[in-house]
Amino acid sequence: MSSSDGVSDQPKPQSGPRATYPVERSPSSRRRWFIVASIAVVLAGIGVAYLGFRNYGDPDVSGEATGHEILAADTVAVQYTVNRKSPGNPVACVVRARAQDGAEVGRREVLVPAGDQQQVGMRSYVHTSRRAVIGEVFGCTTDVPPYLKPEE
Repeated sequence: MSSSDGVSDQPKPQSGPRATYPVERSPSSRRRWFIVASIAVVLAGIGVAYLGFRNYGDPDVSGEATGHEILAADTVAVQYTVNRKSPGNPVACVVRARAQDGAEVGRREVLVPAGDQQQVGMRSYVHTSRRAVIGEVFGCTTDVPPYLKPEE
């Protein structure tokens, strides 16, 4: 027999083309790797989708400014709407005022008391350190600090 028919009793060469280029894998081995890689890609996609929904999905509470009024050089009235999934729980929102250059010149934490409506309209007054040009809602949370009291 010759070595060209693929059958040889000789040991594998340590150098040369046969040592450099390994023998091809069987089709079943390639298929197995394809299936394993496909499952890994699908699991990674599910993981990314879960993290994205958890971080950027529908929040438990959100606040959106609907208007503001500059009352004086040191006071801004901010009107906003708070949307919450559980209206029976109180919510804390941070309302702020910003100057022409974008700097925050006033901030106030506000308690939105528990109620029976998912959407609540609010108006808060923010005292500023200098003239503000806008009032806005910085954010809302369901983690209400113990020192927060209802507005008077």
